[in-house]
Amino acid sequence: MVEVILDKSPMVTDGAVIRAMADAPRHVFVHEQTRRIAYDDTPLPIGLGQTISQPYIVAYMTELLEIDSASKVLEIGTGSGYQAAVLAHITPHVYTMEIIEPLLDRARGLLAEEGYDTVQTRHGDGYYGWPEAGPYDAIIVTCAAGHLPPLLWSQLKPGGRIVIPIGEMTGVQRLVVVRKTADGERTSRTVMAVRFVPMTGQAAQ
Repeated sequence: MVEVILDKSPMVTDGAVIRAMADAPRHVFVHEQTRRIAYDDTPLPIGLGQTISQPYIVAYMTELLEIDSASKVLEIGTGSGYQAAVLAHITPHVYTMEIIEPLLDRARGLLAEEGYDTVQTRHGDGYYGWPEAGPYDAIIVTCAAGHLPPLLWSQLKPGGRIVIPIGEMTGVQRLVVVRKTADGERTSRTVMAVRFVPMTGQAAQ
């Protein structure tokens, strides 16, 4: 799996990300019937209309966050818990939210069983973020939104990054890296075309 990731373009080059992808057990976070293809570079269904992203996208989005062991990271869309596990191999300061409670319950159990004790989880609408735990050095959104939720922007530290799919919530989106400058200004760049499940809750209103 890691060899496939390293052969893709744009390339993943961060050593911490590559090690995290090698160490996080993806097969644990997929359903038993898909474990035989757990390390194929493909998204897989995890139930309730949700998916686990392909490994390359997980790795590349993680690299775009530019995090290290001191970074505080918020993930919107816990899903299976796999992305949170990857992040936890880089930093102990991981906060993850999921709006679908049965998914979160399963992810909590898997993260606990695998020893990811530092990952903090919360049931709620990720559109509003997790202000009590902020501000964050980086925010990763693993579902598609029509725009950048304003409250996520407000919870980002100056110098921080948000990686988010933006665009048509049922089609192809743009993977965007949004940066907050030291003086609070916003810059953004589009990285690639992606396809994510839509953000629900307030974002769908």
